[in-house]
Amino acid sequence: MAQTVGRTVAAPLLFLNLIMYLIVVGFASWCLNKFINGQTNHPSFGGNGATMFFLIFAILAGVMGIASKLAGANHLRAWRSDSLAAAGSSSLVAWALTALAFGLACKQISIGGHRGWRLKILEAFIIILAFTQLLYVLLIHAGVFSKKYGPGYRDNDYPATGADPIHKGTAGAVPGTRVV
Repeated sequence: MAQTVGRTVAAPLLFLNLIMYLIVVGFASWCLNKFINGQTNHPSFGGNGATMFFLIFAILAGVMGIASKLAGANHLRAWRSDSLAAAGSSSLVAWALTALAFGLACKQISIGGHRGWRLKILEAFIIILAFTQLLYVLLIHAGVFSKKYGPGYRDNDYPATGADPIHKGTAGAVPGTRVV
């Protein structure tokens, strides 16, 4: 049980973030479509000067968040340090894009004006995701501090000598030469 503390905490958070990122992509793409078509007078849309930038970064954050959750699911399945690299880097980029969208959501809220319920829900989801994605990034990188929380960055599962397991005793030999 001690080896899976990070995994058991990160798995439900991964699933929750995946669902939230799917909702963000759906709402942001609908709103961007209405914005491009010039239908800002739609009762459930509205918007202000920050809306276009917010929607673009919300879609980018949503798509990158979904991709990072796929890499994260692979990491949770394998739970090794080599899968941690892909999951950790993609989740960090997804968090950075979500943080940018979070800043634009705050700017859109501070500008004010009429914002429909879809934009308000999108703003709320981005604000919540900024914190839950940060928590997820910290959870999958927790192995740095202790093997109790994750696979860590230094596994001892691999041979330290670089020996070739197929051709025993030929480590470092030049191909085509005979080892005596």
